[in-house]
Amino acid sequence: MKIGILGSGAVAQALAAGLAGHGHEVMLGTREPAKLADWAATRPAVRVGSFADAAAFAELGVLAVKGTAAEAALKSADASRHLAGKVLIDASNPIADAPPEQGVLRFFTTLDDSLMERLQRAHPTVKFVKAFNSVGSALMIDPKLAGGRPTMFIAGDDTGAKATVTDLLAQVGWDAADMGGAVAARAIEPLCMLWCIPGFLHNDWVHAFKLLKP
Repeated sequence: MKIGILGSGAVAQALAAGLAGHGHEVMLGTREPAKLADWAATRPAVRVGSFADAAAFAELGVLAVKGTAAEAALKSADASRHLAGKVLIDASNPIADAPPEQGVLRFFTTLDDSLMERLQRAHPTVKFVKAFNSVGSALMIDPKLAGGRPTMFIAGDDTGAKATVTDLLAQVGWDAADMGGAVAARAIEPLCMLWCIPGFLHNDWVHAFKLLKP
């Protein structure tokens, strides 16, 4: 399918290259497309355009920017028009512009209101699904870990949107665990904090979560 990715950092680039490698048509949206000219030249399967270009192109969108820039990116994409009725994977996290404390990131949200809920309220016609926020970019596509396929925890208010994301996750090496409505993003976003602690404390960035069932 046509996937439009809003963002140009490491997460956006990893998802763009990986999803293109799985046969999807991908456009990466950025504020300054010229800055990605060298990167794009080595990846002919990925197009580059503005945020609005990527959103209009998308059958499915991915929000892959810093949490502090998420609303601005959606505004630049004219999300209420270009993403209305579409699935939007929210890979962002509400990381504050402050250093970690003993390896624990600081968030600008509270446990009573997630970033995705804020974005969903601001753009009610967009079908937000939380995913790809609880692992590093190097493991987002086709993770190879000794424990087998890891688990991606997802949440969102639209059942059909979550089914679409579950199928996409399966294509790229993940089992999905549906945690419920958008309110569950309050629990999923802090998984980013937990995932990062071994990295900050021990430089261990190669791991992922797995939900074990009987």
